[in-house]
This record gives sequence, structure tokens and C-alpha cells, in this order.
Amino acid sequence: MSHRPLPRRRSVLRGTLAASAALSLPTALGAAPAFARSGRPNAAWGVQTGDVTCDSGLVWVRSDRPARMVVETSATESFRNTRRWHGPLLGPGTDFTGTTRLRGLPSGEQIHYRVLLADPDDPRRTGEPVTGTFRTASARRRDGVRFVWSGDLAGQGWGINPEFGGYTIYNAMAALDPDFFLCSGDNVYADGPISETVTLPDGRTWRNVTTEEKSKVAETLAEFRGNFRYNLLDENLRAFNARVPSIVQWDDHEVTNNWYPGEILTDGRYTEKRVDVLAARARRAFSEYFPISTLRRPGGRVHRVQHHGPLLDVFVLDMRTYRNANSPGDQPADEQGILGREQLEWLKRELSRSRAVWKVIASDMPIGLVVPDGTTDVEAVAQGDPGKPLGRELQIAELLRHIKHRRITGTVWLTADVHHTSAQHYLPSRAAFTDFAPFWEFVSGPLNAGAFPASALDGTFGPDRVFVKAPATGNVSPAGGYQFFGEVDIDGHSGELTVRLREQDGTVLFTKVLQPGRVGQ
Repeated sequence: MSHRPLPRRRSVLRGTLAASAALSLPTALGAAPAFARSGRPNAAWGVQTGDVTCDSGLVWVRSDRPARMVVETSATESFRNTRRWHGPLLGPGTDFTGTTRLRGLPSGEQIHYRVLLADPDDPRRTGEPVTGTFRTASARRRDGVRFVWSGDLAGQGWGINPEFGGYTIYNAMAALDPDFFLCSGDNVYADGPISETVTLPDGRTWRNVTTEEKSKVAETLAEFRGNFRYNLLDENLRAFNARVPSIVQWDDHEVTNNWYPGEILTDGRYTEKRVDVLAARARRAFSEYFPISTLRRPGGRVHRVQHHGPLLDVFVLDMRTYRNANSPGDQPADEQGILGREQLEWLKRELSRSRAVWKVIASDMPIGLVVPDGTTDVEAVAQGDPGKPLGRELQIAELLRHIKHRRITGTVWLTADVHHTSAQHYLPSRAAFTDFAPFWEFVSGPLNAGAFPASALDGTFGPDRVFVKAPATGNVSPAGGYQFFGEVDIDGHSGELTVRLREQDGTVLFTKVLQPGRVGQ
């Protein structure tokens, strides 16, 4: 079902990107690599791009000192003919990070870019350029779309292990030459300290790269920033960032486990107990370390629509910021729910407006899998009662009814969060709530975290788990396997959408082909 041969991307990684990917960050964070010119700004944390459209994209970088960000783009990696983009002044107010928006780019083309960091007092003094590449979305349907998705990175104490090769799953994802990577949340585990060693069940030792900020739960802005910097110590991730754009959403572990607005923590590890204070600091660090188009605007938000040509719209949800408190989920009425009224109305409106063949709903939590919070409360949507919708299920029922009655075609749900991979088909004839069209939900992850047994299903919307791979015990380390990502491949000629659930090394576990133009599958 592939719409183009693999790999399609030119041999750029054998040239300029190979040098970028090979940057090994020194033990003392912030020290300049050996090749950098003395006293000049340095970008050892690599580059990344995000929220790429047919004619635009955001480029991100971090400096080791105050610097002016300059981006040069070219149609070739030789940079013979370039356009120059003047970006922001990077300083301590953003932890020396910054993004530059590139506009007026050609559609469906490979864009080569390099980031220069210039001394603010002497623009002629620049550090070593850092290079990257990305492909703009194509306005031509025949070009097709391919992307990968997953979530959950450095969780449960399983961090960067050089003996394991680091975050090797990024190499398998890059080998598919995706147009972009959809990260479904839990980009960091701010509530999960990383220790130097962990003893595995078979007696072996897992050895982590460690930093000061990852030695405790994150509470201060500096500690949250340090959590996002930690993952960039991995050269696999930096190489991936330099060649694959991202669409990023967040979930609970960017702040703390199972959080909701207004919560007061009872966790003894925290001196700051107010979740709203922690969430504000985490959100700021999150906006600094990812190129997200909507977060830099006044009143910035995570939820957004990413248009990727005529074949695909990606609806990025935020099931964390607007939710009500976790509870048993048995309320007969629930206006706020997990999305909040404003976000739900936004989603219904944008789905109705979409003319894309496929509408991927990027959900940071599953809708039919029970995710408990303690012994009585639920953390996601489903609460385990297979009867009529209650609690947060009421919002999902309203949305599904809207999709059916507006005859919105091509909706597919993608998520991560539960640390295993599975495929669920939702069918009204199996459900307690029947006023919806059939649809699929695909789960994949983690990227590098503990793996857990399969979640229980809630029968309210009639899910049938067609495929699942999960361990029998909890918190299986990456060394034990069960690390997953998913691939979506949309054929430019037939319009068929193929989902493949893959293991850490890229092995295909499950494949499902969906046909375009249908209200339900």
C-alpha cells in the first residue's frame, strides 16, 4: 500500500545532516563542542521543525548564550542559492530557545535549512551552522502522505541508556521517511526522576544518563526546562528532529501524573502542591522547547488543526487543560467533561468545515479504554460501565452524533498514553449508545518508557479490540521490548489509508486498510 518507495529522501543524512546528528553533547551541559569557534554562540541541542503546512513551517533552536537566530533556506543541500530569515533574539527569558516562521515556501518540496546563531553585539561573529531538512505538505493529492505517531518518552525511570543505544526507536521511524511525526503526549515525565542505575528482573543493570534537573520531580521553571532538555541529550532524537517535522500535543506527565486544573497534590515529593502553578510553569517550558504555531500567540493553546494538503487534516486535541476533576465518572450530566465546552464546539465546527479526505483526531487519551486514577476515579473518558454514556462519555457521544448527522467522512482516532499497542473498532450494533457511525481507534506507544498490560474495554460505544500487544506484567523496561509506534500511509491515487502498528525496530505487527469517502468504516 505504500504510495512511494522507501526511503524517498535524498542522501542528505550522509552529508550535512550526518554532521548535525553526530553532535555529542558534553557532560557539562552548555559547554561548546570541540569544533565550535571560541566565544561564539553554539547550538549543540540541534534543530527541529514543527507545524509544517503547504507553504510554511516553524524552525526551532537553542543557544548556549544570548544570540540572534538567523535561518537560511535552499532547494539544495549545497546552499548555493539561499533565502535568509531573521529570527528572534535568544536570551534567558526563553531559556535561550526560539522559533522562526518560514513563509512562502514551495508546496511538496524538500526544504534544506541551516540555523546561524550570531553574537547580538557583532552580527559577523556566528557559531557553527546547524543544518536540517523537511518536506512541506503537498497541494497535489497524487503525492500522498505518510506519517508516524507514538508517545511516552523517558517514563517510569527508563531514560537514555547508551549501552542500549539510546532512543533507537527514532531511527526506525526515520527509516520510513515520514512527512511528519505526531507525538501524542507525555513528551517528558516531569514527575519521574531518572536515577543512574535500575536493576532489571533478570539481574542486569539498566544505566541512565542523568542530569540534576531529572534527579527529582519538577517544580520550578528551571526544572521543567531541564526535563525538556534531557531528551535532547539523545543523538537519535536530535538526528530525527533534524529531518522529520513534528506535530506535538501534551498530556499529564508534562506536569504530573493524572493532573487536572485546580488539583491540590498530596504527593509528599512536592513542596509546591498547587497543580495550577506547576502547570503554568510546565506550559511555559513546553512552549519554549517545541515549535508549535498556536502557543506563541496571545492566549496560546495546544488544540489546533494542522492542514496537510487535500488528503489530510490533523485535529490536535487537549484533553488536559479544560477537563473537570477526575471522579468515578458516573454523572448523568457533564457540561465541562474532558474537552471543555469551548474546545468541543471548536472541534465540531472545524470537522464540519474540513474538506480533507481524511480527518485524523489526535487524542492524547483513548476513548474506549478504561484508564483508572486510584481505586475509584477514572483518568480518561471511559469509566467501566458498559451502559449509556455518563460523565465524560457524554461529550464523546455528542461529538460522535455530530459526525454522523453531518455525514463527516474519514474520521480516524489516534492516541498513545496506555503503554501498549492495539486497534479498536467501534460499532453501534455492539454499543449501549448507538447514534454514531462506525470508526477506528488505534493506540501505539511507548517510545521509551515502561510497558503495561492491556487496558480494560468499556462497552458504551461498542469497541471490539481487533489487535493488541502488551506485556503480562507492569513497567516492563525498554530492554524487555514492548516499545511501539504507528504509521499512517495515505495513497495519493486511491485515497486508501493504511495503518500499520510497528515494534521498536520497525517490524509490522498489524495492518488495516481503510477506504476513503465513508461516514463509517
